[in-house]
Amino acid sequence: HVLLISMLFLILLFLFLALFPGAFNCCTKISDEIPKGILQRVERFETQKADGLCHLEAVILYIGGRKFCISPRIKKVKKWMKKNKHKIPRKKAHDRKQRRTKNNKKKEKKQ
Repeated sequence: HVLLISMLFLILLFLFLALFPGAFNCCTKISDEIPKGILQRVERFETQKADGLCHLEAVILYIGGRKFCISPRIKKVKKWMKKNKHKIPRKKAHDRKQRRTKNNKKKEKKQ
């Protein structure tokens, strides 16, 4: 019986991971303070909503391959986010614009 229960548990775990890949990527704790100078080193950032799998609202800062979760209510962070919107990961729609540009360059070369 123990083997059967173990196998069933593993199957359920793999099924959960396949259906909810972001479940273990949520910030579970956030900092209400931000160390001086850290915002200048941020490579990119994301916002985490308190809906779905993640139950905490947060701003995720990526610095040197590490992830830092901070409160989105910090005034300094809100102001910084408005100035640094370009550090948000781009959506797929951007790829289409690049393809059009490449096609236009090819047409220009032919003429």
